Order: sequence, then structure tokens, then C-alpha cells
Amino acid sequence: MSTRHWQEEYKRKLISAEEAAWIVKSGDRVYFTTGRQPREIGLALAARRDELRNVQVFVPTPDRDFGWYDPGWEESFAITVGFPMPMVKQIITERRCDIGIGGITWQEEIEAEVVITEVSSPDENGFCSFGQSVWEKKDAVRRAKISVAEVNPHLIRTFGDNFIHVSQIDYFVERTAPPERIPGTADLRGKGEIFEPPKELKDIAGYVSPLVKDGDTVEVGVGITSEMLTRLGIFDGKQDIGWHSEHTTSPIIKLVREGVINGKRKSLHQGKAVASAAGGTPEDLAFVNNNPLFELYPVSYVDDPKVIAAHDHMIAINNALAVDLTGQITSESIGPRIVGGVGGQLPFVIGALLSNGGRSVTVLPSTAKTKQGIASRIFAKFEAGTQVSLPRTLVDYIVTEYGIARLRGKTQRQRVEEIIAIAHPDFRAELRKEAQKLFWP
Repeated sequence: MSTRHWQEEYKRKLISAEEAAWIVKSGDRVYFTTGRQPREIGLALAARRDELRNVQVFVPTPDRDFGWYDPGWEESFAITVGFPMPMVKQIITERRCDIGIGGITWQEEIEAEVVITEVSSPDENGFCSFGQSVWEKKDAVRRAKISVAEVNPHLIRTFGDNFIHVSQIDYFVERTAPPERIPGTADLRGKGEIFEPPKELKDIAGYVSPLVKDGDTVEVGVGITSEMLTRLGIFDGKQDIGWHSEHTTSPIIKLVREGVINGKRKSLHQGKAVASAAGGTPEDLAFVNNNPLFELYPVSYVDDPKVIAAHDHMIAINNALAVDLTGQITSESIGPRIVGGVGGQLPFVIGALLSNGGRSVTVLPSTAKTKQGIASRIFAKFEAGTQVSLPRTLVDYIVTEYGIARLRGKTQRQRVEEIIAIAHPDFRAELRKEAQKLFWP
């Protein structure tokens, strides 16, 4: 398509946010792509609350409050969320929404009348960027019956598969509001403040660091414990580290800048830091912008276990909420109460275990603070209703501030001994007592 033709097509497709909202009809399914929700289209859609009924709204990562998470909106908008972000904890607790089941394919099964996403302004060839995060955006737009993109001229551009042509999107809404700060990983968790890491996280980092070897390709999952490890020295003294992960955070960008993460020994995308999203300070994103060291790809590629397994010496490092004495891992709930999301944990664990020289590391503090005091995150057995994120057959290393449990190839009783050894000392006696009832005559 010539330059003149794509520009004419773009102008024909330009509509206002209010016109975009009028595309949605009662009973429609509307899908906001992963990442932040386009502000102007979201506000315009919410403004039609009194006119619309039973619009099914899918929001994988809720980060903006358009009003529909409050009580009283249910007749107009039926909400499904993908991850229990801070903004939607209350609506989840009150069961006023549905929850998508995590994984790399659940979004592919959603059939939506309207897909809403965010893109950069077109370049000289008519290609828009998805900015600092691709996730499933490109795939969702291609599957959409109608696609609408809010144009944010402040988005960065990256290498990889992080672009889409004007001809592949049905409508564009140009943002008129002033620019806003691009959120990084801290905003994704809802905690933007800088805090001194507690001692247990420093101790966990000390145990994880020897498990990372020179030349490894590394994945680190989203979560306070796992992400904090990248700030606490797990890569100190390492050489030629590769990066293939869902999210490239500020500490990882710093390590690329310093040459610690250089991908020299990677089996795929040699020399490139590969992810589906990047986040950090404005300075971090300026470094990623048009930098060939970074490549962003759709999550369907990044999280593909076959792609992950093709990396020799792949090490996956992920959070857990709790573990039981069989080695089962939950990253999602305690009983039926939803606390977290699983994300790409399962495909990365599978891919790492199938990798030549690969391994998987699950990290968690041994205890959690509750209203009643301190509770163990290591259970003799899970409460009924707990969602198992990783079956015991896929669990390799588990690390707390008290050490490392290696479960691969171990019997049930051997696993019990390994796991109790990394529990908080105050809870070990009770765990042993319960284990005797469960696993010994």
C-alpha cells in the first residue's frame, strides 16, 4: 500500500471516542486487551451506562476505574477480569464478576464483537506500535469482529513482532487528553512506592543466586518476591545471561545496559532480550525504544512451551502463594478466596523442565502476615477449594528464606522431609505431626 493510500485509509477510519462507544450494542461482548485500558474510549463507553444492558466486558488486567466495578452497574456491564489486581479485589471478594482462567490460550477462546486496544501513531509506512507491551493485542485484533484502537502518540516502538498496519484495524480514536506517565511493573502490582526489602527476601535471593549459572536463559515471573530477587543480586557475578520472559522490568533493563544480560549463549534470538512487555522508568523505556537489543513478541509466542524448551539451560523463577507437603503449588488462592493470578507460570515451568539443562525454581517466604498473626505458607494439605497452579509432578526447586527443597525425582516421604526443612521453625513440629498422619502408618 502506498504512503498516500494508507494515510487516506487512516483518515477514513478516524472517529471520536463517543462514536467508538456507540459501536457497542446491548448484549455485545467487549474485550479490552491486556495492559492499561484506553482511557477515552473506556470513559465514553461507561457514559452509556443508562442506555446499555448486559454488555459483557472482559478486562484481563484492570488498571483504570471507569465506574463499572462498583455495585449497581451489573445490569449494564457484566465484568470478567483476568487477574485480581488491587482495583478489583473488592468486586472479586463480593463475587460480582467472573474470573478468566489464566494460561496462554484462554483469551483465544473469547469471541468478542468489539476489541479495544491502544497503539502508537502510524509511522511513515502506516505501521502502529503496541508500545511497551504486546501481550495478546495483535492476535486479538486479528480475531476481532470490530477492532478499535486508541492512538497514543507517546508509546515507544520496539523490534520483534510489535507492530500492526493501519489496514488491519477498523477504527482509530486519537487521544486528546494530555500525556500520562507510562506505568511500569510497580504500577501493575498497585504499589508504586520504593521500600526496603525484608530480610527474608534477601535470604531467598542468596539461595537462588547459586542456581543461576553463567550462560543460562532466565525467566522471572511477575510478583513481589520473584521480581524483587532481580534487585537483590541473583545475577551478581554472572556472565552471558539470556532473557526470555513475559515481562522485562527495570532491573532487567539495567542489566542489559550493563552487559550482564547479553544473550550471547542463547539458543534462540541470540543477543536479544525477548519478552511480551517492558516496564520501568521513563529513562528505562527511552533505552528500550527502537533499541535492537530488545524484542517484544505476542504472548502466544513468548509463552509457548515449545519455544521455551528450545532454549538450552532455561531457568524459570516464579512466585508461589503457598505449597503443601506433596509439593503442590498455588499461586492463585487459599481455599476459594482468590489472591493472585497464575500468568505464564505453567508454560514456563513445563518449557524449562523440557529444556536441555533446564530447571524450575519456585520462591516464597515461609510465612505470611494475617489479622491473627503469622501463618505458615507451607501447609500439610491445602484447604478445600484451593486452586492448584502447579501439580506436584512439575515442581523442581522450592526456595524459602530457610533454604532449598529439591523435589524432582523424590518420593512422597522424601518430599515431606525436604519441604518441612524449609518451613518456618515455629511450624515444623506441627507439620511433622500432620505428615505422620498423612504419609506414614
